[in-house]
Amino acid sequence: MNIFAQFTSRITKAIETLGLTPQAGGVLDLSRVTVEPPRDPTHGDLATNAAMVLAKNVGENPRALAERLAEALRADPDVAAVEVAGPGFVNLRLADGFWQTRLGDMLEAGQDYGRSRIGADHKVNVEYVSANPTGPMHVGHCRGAVVGDALANIMAFAGYDVTKEYYINDAGAQIEVLARSVMLRYREALGETIGEIPAGLYPGDYLVPVGQALAGEFGARLLSMPEEEALAIVKDRTIDAMMVMIREDLAALNVNHDVFFSERTLHSGNGGRIRSAINDLTLKGHVYKGKLPPPKGEKSDDWEDREQTLFRSTEVGDDVDRPLIKSDGSYTYFAADVAYMDDKIDRGFEQLIFILGADHGGYVKRMEALGKALSDGAVDVTILLCNLVKLFRDGEPVRMSKRAGEFVTLRDVVDEVGRDPIRFMMLYRKSTEPLDFDFAKVTEQSKDNPVFYVQYASARCHSVFRQAKEQLGEGWIERGAMKTAARRLSDEGEISIIRKLAEYPRLIEAAAQSMEPHRLAFYLYDLSQTFHAHWNRGTDNTDLRFIKVNDPELTYARLGLVQAVADVLASGLALVGAEAPAEMR
Repeated sequence: MNIFAQFTSRITKAIETLGLTPQAGGVLDLSRVTVEPPRDPTHGDLATNAAMVLAKNVGENPRALAERLAEALRADPDVAAVEVAGPGFVNLRLADGFWQTRLGDMLEAGQDYGRSRIGADHKVNVEYVSANPTGPMHVGHCRGAVVGDALANIMAFAGYDVTKEYYINDAGAQIEVLARSVMLRYREALGETIGEIPAGLYPGDYLVPVGQALAGEFGARLLSMPEEEALAIVKDRTIDAMMVMIREDLAALNVNHDVFFSERTLHSGNGGRIRSAINDLTLKGHVYKGKLPPPKGEKSDDWEDREQTLFRSTEVGDDVDRPLIKSDGSYTYFAADVAYMDDKIDRGFEQLIFILGADHGGYVKRMEALGKALSDGAVDVTILLCNLVKLFRDGEPVRMSKRAGEFVTLRDVVDEVGRDPIRFMMLYRKSTEPLDFDFAKVTEQSKDNPVFYVQYASARCHSVFRQAKEQLGEGWIERGAMKTAARRLSDEGEISIIRKLAEYPRLIEAAAQSMEPHRLAFYLYDLSQTFHAHWNRGTDNTDLRFIKVNDPELTYARLGLVQAVADVLASGLALVGAEAPAEMR
């Protein structure tokens, strides 16, 4: 139902009737032919660059070739007018009948309109958030959570077989620090005075209930155990408690993962999974023993001035080779990344997407190189970086959360402004750009607040349905009659809405393929703007109102238009992760 793909096919057939022959012989290359909306809507409904990209190859003047192509396209019954513009663009204006038929298709599809098979069940793993389980989610995790979740939703809607994954960083030094922090809270729960939390430990009050739960379960027994044994128990209980908190925080944001993968499973059995992954790299010729030059600037934790086991990552696109096993035989942090990616590839994923913070830019080349090496280039690895979010209230920076100690929690933000404004606004700017999030502005009921403006369009659609039921009875909301009556729609405002709705399938495919979920938020705002503009025309001109009691067929047609807008808003907002309200509260 992508009209742009449909007209690409029609234009291709029209080109075939022109008898074009490449000067160099061979087959005519149509791969660069595009069909898109014109930048200026007054130029028509569709524009193609076909004549310009083919002219040199076939030895013709671009504008002359465009005139020939335009003449061939005028024979298409769905084309009302064709014009040649500029150096050889061909602009098409489609007949009202074409748009009326498209509205019928939209009504038949309902909220499945825009669903695509372009993904062809390609197995995709989208990993996002993956915060250390050392405390509640903070606002720094929010943008990546929304971007990753919305992208996964859009790709699934476009026909990809998507798995949403969270990598639990439950191994390493930060877990040791977490356990020691909880041991203090455990002793506190037993009645000890612990004083100020020492520097280097986690001070947040969120660990108090964990200490209390340990005291309730074990009494004072942990204090009499060997420290290593006691800390092992504390780690298990604390990680479980932190993950319950994290899942609840994410659920409040309407983020739900399919898989929670524990890093500790890679280290179990003396790191057997890590060793196996390194063996895989070794057999592929990507591992060697050697020394690395010291890194420029600050030395990393993995660098040693001794011989180590190294990943020959520079041969697969990285800037430097990466250490896997230190001189003392212990694994580096990167070695766990190797095992984790190897596990994903073993699970059959054909595309791996990682949503990371902007401070992880250094991971991009190493992870892309690792995917290429482990899969022999068969698996595509993409790292998407999310820039910082700054919180404001009426233009002033938001103060830190006392509960968290050092940061604003995600739950603080959800509780204050609600889930929908957060999800929509986190997508209302390209993820690579910084984002200012003002509490006052995202709850403002005005056109300047994009999420309100879009949800208000949904509410307006439902208000039309309620009015129709009040004036005409229950039976008037019937899609079959709406579809049949669509031929009555001819006003330019009505056709403009259908045109905008017709962009939705192309938008979904483009957002999925480019991995840019912000495109959907922009589109929903544009659709709402088109709908509100037509609504306002009806306020001034009663002939344009949706319900015409004395003209049942026209009423059905206009209700069908409203129903299609409501369907696309509901579909798009669901992919964003927000609601399409029937009324504003």
